[in-house]
Amino acid sequence: MSIDADPRECSTGERARGPTGSDALSSPVDVSPGTLVAAGELLRALSAPVRISIVLELRESARCVHELVGALGVTQPLISQHLRVLKTAGVVRGERSGREVLYHLADDHLARIVVDAVAHAQEGRSQ
Repeated sequence: MSIDADPRECSTGERARGPTGSDALSSPVDVSPGTLVAAGELLRALSAPVRISIVLELRESARCVHELVGALGVTQPLISQHLRVLKTAGVVRGERSGREVLYHLADDHLARIVVDAVAHAQEGRSQ
């Protein structure tokens, strides 16, 4: 399938339907290759379990590194390394508050991606 092809088109020319009978996507997929690369980089940044955990923590509230260390039970250097990846990918932002940096999610879309992925994984395990 080419990048420009509508993945909802079947060989018969009918639109593919989701499990509820509605279109899987609300509009045709017409994205540039650069957008696909950026989306892939974003998903790659979210691919590590620790980074998923960080996003879930930041979904609740902004946190500094030592709070994430305590909540996730991993070392400070590891949290800092993962935050750097998430920050580079535009997933999190940091605001300096005195000697600490308070991290928060860049936007709610990212939290929804992670929450949906976790829910999907849990559904697959319960079946």
